[in-house]
Amino acid sequence: MNSDGQFEEKKDLTADADVKIPQADALAASAGGLASGIDLLMGLEKQCRVGNDLTTLKRVVLHAIQLCKKSGDYEKLIDTLNFIVKRRSQKNAAITEIVKEAIKYIDEAPDEDVKIKLVVCLRDITDGRIYVEAQRARLTLTLSAMYEAKADIENASAVLQDVHVETYGSLSKREKLEFILEQIRLTLAKKDWVRAYIVSQKVNRKVFADEGFGDLKIRFFTLMVEYFRSQKDAFQLCSSYNEIFRTPSVQADEAQWKEALKATVVFLFLSPYSPEQQDMLHRLSQDEKVEGVEGLGGILKLWTRKEIIRAGWGEQELLSMPVVAEGEMSKHWGETMNTRVVQHNIRVVSGYYQRIQGKRLAELLSLGAEEVEKNLSNMVSDGDIYAKIDRPNDLIRFSKQKSSEEILSDWASDITSLLNLVEATTHSISKEMMV
Repeated sequence: MNSDGQFEEKKDLTADADVKIPQADALAASAGGLASGIDLLMGLEKQCRVGNDLTTLKRVVLHAIQLCKKSGDYEKLIDTLNFIVKRRSQKNAAITEIVKEAIKYIDEAPDEDVKIKLVVCLRDITDGRIYVEAQRARLTLTLSAMYEAKADIENASAVLQDVHVETYGSLSKREKLEFILEQIRLTLAKKDWVRAYIVSQKVNRKVFADEGFGDLKIRFFTLMVEYFRSQKDAFQLCSSYNEIFRTPSVQADEAQWKEALKATVVFLFLSPYSPEQQDMLHRLSQDEKVEGVEGLGGILKLWTRKEIIRAGWGEQELLSMPVVAEGEMSKHWGETMNTRVVQHNIRVVSGYYQRIQGKRLAELLSLGAEEVEKNLSNMVSDGDIYAKIDRPNDLIRFSKQKSSEEILSDWASDITSLLNLVEATTHSISKEMMV
């Protein structure tokens, strides 16, 4: 039925195809006869297209590009592909067939330049055609891999960014995810941190719970480790390693889960204090696998206790791990670890003292007065704790002084609670006496 709602006349051109295809083969086999053979088939292609003989049309266009491939003339192949696609009112099924067939010829191209030309041609053909969007996505991956093989990371990444694969309905969840992971990998390779983060937000983390997605989960969070390492974000590094640690395939391999668990713990210690950090700290300290790593359980318990951490607690063992010791970041992580230990100790002291002499606090922390004041000031600025420093008297207050109204309000509240308790007790005594 055409656009006017009327039925279109259909012709059966099978007999014509049976005659002309062998003739085209004979022409193509003769010297310089490929063009004549293709012209003969294109004439038949028009008859099939106008006559709505879809079966014969697909047979003819496929044979045309097969002749080009058989003769090894890739230039003619590309020209024929473009010619077929640009024919007026070309059928979608014919385009789909020649695209699928031509994709098979990519690996057999004589050299890399011809491969790229063919892939670019097929990408142009599939551009904007929803019925071949899956083929376009796969061709894009192929072209990107070719550019990367030539060490052209810029073009390899740019090619992938043009495809919004998350909107494709004909691809499986796995194919979409693999494509997005390639986008992230290449943007990280060219150190485009902002775009890498934007692309990573396309990934729905819930999909990793599906069976068979464990390997993609590990790939994704390994890429995120690279990103968060560039941002010096210790807690996100900890979370990424923890996701890797929780993956079933990693849990089944002792060497893998031990490395992932160690990395999780060391970046947990390097993370700034927060409710999320404390929650993960207590959860990990109760994990049975922690006891399977020598010394790790004791260090975790040390950080969960409200006790001052002294020198020799295991800092050097953690900082010597490859995840923090390698590269230019080792110095940064070492300084961060020292800061986190000092902050932990200050929080412990603030929980036991309402006020303390600055000299005494420096002795407890085994630090100089200036370093104590610097760390204390940073923690107050971050809203980590409340503290006031009285320098003339060398006094540090950890409890906020209440106003007269606040003191009176607290007293009234205490009296009310006391009276309610007395009333409840009297009522209970009266009830017992009546019984």
